Amino acid sequence: MSQPVHDGVELIPRPEQNPAALKAALAVVAADRLPEMVDGQTKAMAEAITSGSVQPIRAFVAYWAAVVEIERHPATARAYHRANYLANHAGTVQECREHATAVAEIYRAAYAAVNG
Repeated sequence: MSQPVHDGVELIPRPEQNPAALKAALAVVAADRLPEMVDGQTKAMAEAITSGSVQPIRAFVAYWAAVVEIERHPATARAYHRANYLANHAGTVQECREHATAVAEIYRAAYAAVNG
């Protein structure tokens, strides 16, 4: 699987790439991940201040844009979460690798769609 699994259904339009828009989108498509996002934003801001670089904030936005891209497509989100679950509960190392590869491919495709 080298492409996201799209069934044509989008829960929401693709949001702008800024923390506020991504947070609002995440609240709709994966509200349970909001605490993780807020924690990541706090850490990115602290790192940006410490390093004197905006790169941590850019990385934060790029990551969450990809997460929202996955979650806003129900079929893609189902495939992503299923593969992640199976990777974490695989009976063999080979099965784990296969499912982890599927997770990585879905994430890479979503990342490329919004950051490429």
